[in-house]
Formats: sequence, C-alpha cells, structure tokens
Amino acid sequence: MSFAAKLLTSTHDKAEFSCGKDMLDNYIQHQARQDMKKKVAVCFVLEGDNKKIKGYYTLSNGSIPKSLLPEIISKSLPKYEDLPVTMLGRLAVDIRFQGMGIGSDLLFDALKRSYETSLKSVASMAVVVDPIDQEATDFYTKYGFIMLPDRKRMFLPMSTIVQLIH
Repeated sequence: MSFAAKLLTSTHDKAEFSCGKDMLDNYIQHQARQDMKKKVAVCFVLEGDNKKIKGYYTLSNGSIPKSLLPEIISKSLPKYEDLPVTMLGRLAVDIRFQGMGIGSDLLFDALKRSYETSLKSVASMAVVVDPIDQEATDFYTKYGFIMLPDRKRMFLPMSTIVQLIH
C-alpha cells in the first residue's frame, strides 16, 4: 500500500461520492463531518484529483462482551466483562474506482492505524465491523474477520492484524 488515508475536511468534495449504497453515500455527504465534530467517529478519505473522494472509512472506540469471543481467544485475555475494540464503522469506495483494490487498501490503512493506536494511545484488542450486507461480509471474511455469535458483527484480533500489516 502506497498511501495513507487523510482526515476528511470541509475542503473535500463529498457531493459526487457514490458507492452504490445509499446509506454509505448519504453518510459521507451529510453526516461524517458532524460525527467528527461530535467526536462520535473519525472519517479518513483517499482523495483523488481536485479533492474528490475515491473512498473512505470511519473509526471509533467501542467494546464487546468477552462472552462473544471464541474460547481460544478469550481464554488468554483478562477476566473483564467487556473488552476494548476499535470499530470500523463504514468503508466505501466510489463506483468509479471499484475493482482497483482501493477497498483492500483502505481496509489495510484502517487496520494499521488501529494497531498503531492500540500500541501508543488507546488500547484495543481487536477491530470490529458491522457488515451491511452479504457482499461486505464476504469482503471482511477474505481478510480473516470472524463472525461473532450475535450474527451482526465480525472481529479481527490485533494478533492477526499485526501479521497482516507486517
């Protein structure tokens, strides 16, 4: 990967972004900057020419019940009820740039950023995603994300992330 996504700013051209999923298009166009101002999520973008957005993802803090994790992972963790995670809330690529590997690049940027933050600033034992459909579930499965038993979320332990990014 030869880029690092940048923070979304008011100078980015959000109006033309279209990934083919209304929920993700509306988010970047109307909600992302508000979420950043309210400290709910941070949005990172891959920008193209003239500040157009090729793709984006969001990160925030969260937690998951230890009881949802597979025993092989949970047995080596402290006996806390809830464990800190990084939430990868949204990830989308504009239709004009799909099929070029940008989704994978954005995912790896998010994983690397999450891992580095977990080492230096805010502890996190995994990255958690909430796939919006089967296509998203299949995408995350390719990279080793594991379905949690609540059947809504998937997670990738930091121990796996470090292997992926190095």
